[in-house]
Amino acid sequence: MSFFTHFFGVSWQQMQAKVRYRILILTLLPILLTLVSLVFITIYWNISYTGKQLFMKVKADLAVAENTLQQVQVRQEKQLERVMTSWTFQNDFRPILSGELAHRASIDTFLNEQKKQLDLDFLRLVSVAEAASDPDLRQILPKMGGLLPYSGLMVLSPERLARIDPDLAQRAAIPLLATLRAQSPNKQVEDRGLLSRSLLPIPDFEGKVAWYLDGGVLFNRDTRIVDHIRDLVYDKGTLPERSIGTVTIFLDNIRVSTNVPLHFFPQPNETQGRALGSLVSEEVREKVLNHGELWVDRAFVFNDWFISAYAPLEDIRGQRVGMIYTGFSESPFIHNYLLNIIELGTILMLVLLISGLLVYRGAYSLLQPIERIHHVVQAVQSGRNVRIGALGLDRDNELSNLAEQFDRMLDLLQRRNAQIQAAAEQLEMKVEERTRSLQDKTLELQRNVALLNETRQQLVTNEKLTALGELTAGIAHEINNPTAVILGNMELLRYELGDNAESVKEEIDLVIQQVGRISTIIRSLLQYSRPGEFNAPLEMHPITPIIEEMLVLVRHSIQKQEVVLITELNASCPVQVNRPQLLQVLINLVVNAAHAMDGKGRIWVRTYDWLQQDMPIGVKIEVEDEGSGIAPEQLGRIFDPFYTTRKDGTGLGLSLSYGIIKRIGGTIEVSSVLGKGSIFTIGLYHEAKEDQQNNPYDGLHFSGQSTEMSS
Repeated sequence: MSFFTHFFGVSWQQMQAKVRYRILILTLLPILLTLVSLVFITIYWNISYTGKQLFMKVKADLAVAENTLQQVQVRQEKQLERVMTSWTFQNDFRPILSGELAHRASIDTFLNEQKKQLDLDFLRLVSVAEAASDPDLRQILPKMGGLLPYSGLMVLSPERLARIDPDLAQRAAIPLLATLRAQSPNKQVEDRGLLSRSLLPIPDFEGKVAWYLDGGVLFNRDTRIVDHIRDLVYDKGTLPERSIGTVTIFLDNIRVSTNVPLHFFPQPNETQGRALGSLVSEEVREKVLNHGELWVDRAFVFNDWFISAYAPLEDIRGQRVGMIYTGFSESPFIHNYLLNIIELGTILMLVLLISGLLVYRGAYSLLQPIERIHHVVQAVQSGRNVRIGALGLDRDNELSNLAEQFDRMLDLLQRRNAQIQAAAEQLEMKVEERTRSLQDKTLELQRNVALLNETRQQLVTNEKLTALGELTAGIAHEINNPTAVILGNMELLRYELGDNAESVKEEIDLVIQQVGRISTIIRSLLQYSRPGEFNAPLEMHPITPIIEEMLVLVRHSIQKQEVVLITELNASCPVQVNRPQLLQVLINLVVNAAHAMDGKGRIWVRTYDWLQQDMPIGVKIEVEDEGSGIAPEQLGRIFDPFYTTRKDGTGLGLSLSYGIIKRIGGTIEVSSVLGKGSIFTIGLYHEAKEDQQNNPYDGLHFSGQSTEMSS
């Protein structure tokens, strides 16, 4: 046993902890790997899918920006057409066509007013000769067809801008800013101008081109177009919180029109500003400007990373002169990614914690068989003869096999101990056999004596019944004749008295009724002595009227005694009985109760429904008195025939009552406390269970404080 003591006693706690934690680790490891894989797959899918969506959005934004830029040129052409077709222009222009150049000043004034109203940076009237001599306009003229307008982008030097309007040259100058991830600027100021220029032919009276309307906008420092595009594609709700959507028009790699801020989140002493004069990153410049390819990717914009889209801009000659850009800041999306990762990590930890708790609790159920084996080992060590038995596991389970082998080992050990003690036990067994033989003979003798007493008592009872039968037959013959004479004379008396019989009608009826009762008693005595010869008719009766009739009849027997009858009649279920016989039983019980109190005290008569599983099956009748009670040694004999404790009693009342109730399958229960009183309880079934095959006197010898008779 030292091996088991060491293994299951000393190392049990350590082994239990190791097994439990190993189960915990082995169970949680697949869950952890699965959840971590799901987290990484979710993150990868989220970044990949969302990244694609972001790039698709910024590409769509770039398409909107390019289309908006084209619409600016289309709008310029329509604006020039409206100016040309206006009444004021036509009215002032006719004299010019006629050669009256003095009206040139008035039409220039009108065009200057229209320039302001139409938000154009320049609007002027140019003759065919002037257009032919202007090297910039000469680039447009070959591309025009007939009287249709033409628009395009153009890059002009400060001198050429000044030829159009001196203010344009001043506005075009933008100081350059050194920018991260971009080439260092090779000059300090960008003084060239990027224009969106439209040229509209004006026909003379013969329909030939005589003059041109030259108008357009300078993109340098202009914020109207880029802000309009930004408001169009980056309206509220289209980007996450703190995300900034920006649009930029580049001249070469220089931001000449932009809403990219100098400070994304300015301090109180700073202004947000615009990053005019800053440069595009070298990667974007190389791909878009040098190779003319579209850029849709993340890019470093001024001082932060943006989801960006760049497209090259070509001038009238088809040469790449700049870029157009749309994009939005990347950091809010990264912030959302990090929040998602934190949320997924939190969910992962919660799932692991809950799984750990469940596994830890589940380890107890797995370790219960081991704990049971441990307890059995401890019990065997303390000297108790116990076995492990079935563990509720499969027969192929290792623990089940271990328990079975351990039980076999204990059985073998027990058999060896039994062999060692066999010699001593043989002597003890012989002594026990002789003692048992003597006890068996003593018990057999006691049974024979009891059988002899029962046989003697049965012979005495049979002799009494034989004598009672002969006596009742003679009494019935002798009493029936006088009762017949009494009944005949009472009928004759009623007839002779005629109407005068009404004054004594109640007395006559009572005499006739009592004579009938005498006949019934005689018939009951005969039925008691020879029960098989009488079959009392059974009918369904409510119990309350029978109790009330009994109370009327019994008052004549106890009217000279100071007895108070208290009734509690609550039974409602009808029962199948013989009314006269039941009256006789109840009268016997009430009269016996009055005698038990020496004619003074209270008697309760109660009725209530006999319920079984909340369903009425009959009624119960209780007769309780405040008498002297019945001694325990007498309680078992009260239903024996001719047994009485009264000097003037016959000992037949309770025996007769017993036989009547038994023959209809009822029950009588007796509960008595010496010195306090007795309670007789009659149980009557709704439908009588007639029992005429058994002897009604079987089992009349009872004992104890409570006696019950049942069918």
